[in-house]
Amino acid sequence: MYYVMSDIHGEYEKYKKMLDLIHFSDRDTLFVLGDVVDRGPHPVKVLKDMMTRSNVYPIMGNHEFIALYVLEKLNLDITEENLASLTTEDIADILAWLNDGGETTLAEFQKLSKEERQNLMEYLSEFSWYETIDIGSRSFILVHAGLGNFRRDKKLCEYSIDELLETRADPNNRLFDDKNIFLIVGHTPTPLINGIPEIYHGADTICIDCGACFEGGKLACLCLNTMQEFYI
Repeated sequence: MYYVMSDIHGEYEKYKKMLDLIHFSDRDTLFVLGDVVDRGPHPVKVLKDMMTRSNVYPIMGNHEFIALYVLEKLNLDITEENLASLTTEDIADILAWLNDGGETTLAEFQKLSKEERQNLMEYLSEFSWYETIDIGSRSFILVHAGLGNFRRDKKLCEYSIDELLETRADPNNRLFDDKNIFLIVGHTPTPLINGIPEIYHGADTICIDCGACFEGGKLACLCLNTMQEFYI
């Protein structure tokens, strides 16, 4: 079976319970649509579990993108020379990341050995920007936030980082002529769309970020073979 999950945001217990709920095994495949890190208590713990699973395919989220940038800066030995090398823009980025939930990621990252830190950063740098998969007659495009400035003749490789990671999808706007093509995204919690922490099916966009790290939110998982929805 093929599954998609998104915006785990450090909710390790929910993540593990979800794997148990779907009976995830070596015969299955899981796509994680970004924002594994930040906000929740154990983002690094989730990443370390994902790293051990060859059948889990991570996609870059905006939180991974900024975390990787900041951690590359902060992973240096703290010396006067290194501190002096930080630009005003670097400092602003670090503060913005910390204020947007990066404290939990940084706290766990600092507890790792030098080798573990390097392995984790290499893993983050290998996250894909998008994935596509065909199951039966249906085709799925998997990205973190959406396809910003969408055009039907625009190739996936032509979308910018901002268009894939930041530009929020309008789920009620039909994108594709073919009714068997679907865009699956995270990034925008579904309670902000219709007030309900459940997967939202738009015209041909499916939103699966159900606000796992927020009060009243849920971690959602969608089986692409059956379209069955799972919640923790």
